[in-house]
Amino acid sequence: MFPETARCVTAALSPFSKTAVLKELRRLSAHGGVCRLQPRRHFAVSRRLTAKVPPPRKPRERVPIPGLEMINYGERMHYVPGLAKPVNPDWEKDFKDPRYYKSPPLDKMPLSKEKPCYVFNQRSSLLEGVPQALCLTKTKLIPGLPPQLLSAVENPANQIPDQDERVQNAIKHARFWDTTEERPDKTKYSNTLLNNLMHLCATLQSSHPAIGRRMLAEKYSLAATWKRGEDLFQIRGQNGLLHSCMDPLPVVSGREEVAETADHVMQSLYPVSPTIDLQKIYVYKEEMNNTGFRDDYPYPHVHTLYILDGADTNFSLRREQFRAKILMFAFGNALARAHKLYGTQPQRVLDCPITVQAVGTNGRMFQFLVFQLNTTDFSGDDGIKNQAWLDEDAELYDFAKVRPLIKKKQVKVPAGLAGYKPEIFNKFLAMYLHGAV
Repeated sequence: MFPETARCVTAALSPFSKTAVLKELRRLSAHGGVCRLQPRRHFAVSRRLTAKVPPPRKPRERVPIPGLEMINYGERMHYVPGLAKPVNPDWEKDFKDPRYYKSPPLDKMPLSKEKPCYVFNQRSSLLEGVPQALCLTKTKLIPGLPPQLLSAVENPANQIPDQDERVQNAIKHARFWDTTEERPDKTKYSNTLLNNLMHLCATLQSSHPAIGRRMLAEKYSLAATWKRGEDLFQIRGQNGLLHSCMDPLPVVSGREEVAETADHVMQSLYPVSPTIDLQKIYVYKEEMNNTGFRDDYPYPHVHTLYILDGADTNFSLRREQFRAKILMFAFGNALARAHKLYGTQPQRVLDCPITVQAVGTNGRMFQFLVFQLNTTDFSGDDGIKNQAWLDEDAELYDFAKVRPLIKKKQVKVPAGLAGYKPEIFNKFLAMYLHGAV
């Protein structure tokens, strides 16, 4: 390819410049520069599969000129060479055909509104993370889990026999044994580990009968609506694995602690707007509140919401945005339940606060959240606030290697499970036993 390229390039040059061009082409050939000029060959597939798809052609804009209409073959009822194609009006059927449905413009839809609505769904990524979620939900953040929640697992009667060994076997099953490949992908082992840990906790049902009054549900759709100031917000969509029960969770904070939240000053996000990164729509239902279940569902109270980080392979969130997602959906489940019990109007402080737990994990790191809905009045930043206890970035183990990590002929991380932390599983067990002890 190089001699032909050199002859084509030097054919139209003077004798003095031909030498310089030949030297430059030889230099580029030594470094692989001329190889880019060569077409790439595909011997395993046909040329039709390797060819580039041409971009779609833009239709020409037809400008109708009165008195200069083109002669078409519409009256002859058949194609005639040399005559223009007739332009026929759209055929309006007297019945609804979903295959050829065309939606009307947004301003002509029945649910069209002039005031926008900001929607949070499972793919929303809040720019400011947890502080933005706190501002939207009027919530006071408390680091760590409530002490009365963790004290339950200190009793040996509330622990699993051979707990550490069985938890490590559950981790090894998710990371090493539950696959025929060299290593399972993140989506699979995180889901397997979560189910294994929940199965271990469920073995305490013989000593804690209240565990049998619960039910797991997945792929349920949530809808909750609230007004924050003058803006309208909604939470929609599927949000994880829901652990619901017949009896509501006990209140974490008493009346005095709830009254003290009135002195809390909300953090300002200025100059960032709290509605940033939320979907802005103009076609919606104003009163859209649904727990995802029928009214006669025997397990109406939300116990714990389990959310997997990376469950959607086409979309991922950073840790800060993932924690904000957990907080928003925990708030949405509590708000939907409050609207079911107390109605949407008027907005007030709840007589009996609603408690919802949430756990987020990526198969190694856990995010624990306890949310207590104290009020549905989001008109301003003053008054009673909601409460959230967040324990973030809790690592259940350090490494789970199929092969050892070797650097400079030294084994840095051995093969297998390393760095198991039993206190992290105690937090998971404490949240599971909450309301059953």
